[in-house]
Amino acid sequence: MTDSHQALEQKPEQPSSDQPVADELQRSPDAPAPVDGSSAGKQDEAAEVEGDLDELVKVGAQRDEYLALAQRTQADFENYRKRVARESALAQERGVVKLAKELLPALDNLDRAIGDFATAAAGRGEDDPLLQGVRLVRCEFADALARLGIESFSPAGETFDPSMHEAMASAPQPPDGASSGTVVEVYQPGYRLGEHVIRPARVVVAA
Repeated sequence: MTDSHQALEQKPEQPSSDQPVADELQRSPDAPAPVDGSSAGKQDEAAEVEGDLDELVKVGAQRDEYLALAQRTQADFENYRKRVARESALAQERGVVKLAKELLPALDNLDRAIGDFATAAAGRGEDDPLLQGVRLVRCEFADALARLGIESFSPAGETFDPSMHEAMASAPQPPDGASSGTVVEVYQPGYRLGEHVIRPARVVVAA
């Protein structure tokens, strides 16, 4: 055997370049532990569930906010509807009162005309066509006012009420022994719309 062959046989084997690195990784205490595929999947799933919960919380908060806004809007609209209805009713009442005040003088004239015609027709009876015509017109006026809710009142025998009656005179010796402060005569009937007095009754009060 030649010297070259002997040198090759006596030369020790060199470890591969990858072996020391692998050994070093096994010996190093700071080397990261191998990642388990199942643990990583669970962590991803937990993160996804947590994200879904956060999204549900946000949606719930938005829902509560929109619900509160809708409730406030509904309450505001209901208050607006009531206010408009109330103002409309008041405007209608003011219009009726204004119309009644324009018509009441004509109604008073018809009452006076009926009194005059009745006196003039005393000898001819109640069948006088002119008297019947005036009474018919007067009834139509009264019915029209009644349909609007306006009614007349004649407080004869009642206690004088300054909010509803207007004293035109006093009777020092009231007839029929009427007590003081009692209405003993009505010069002109009053008119009212519900609780609102359009025109007070003009009366004579016992002293």
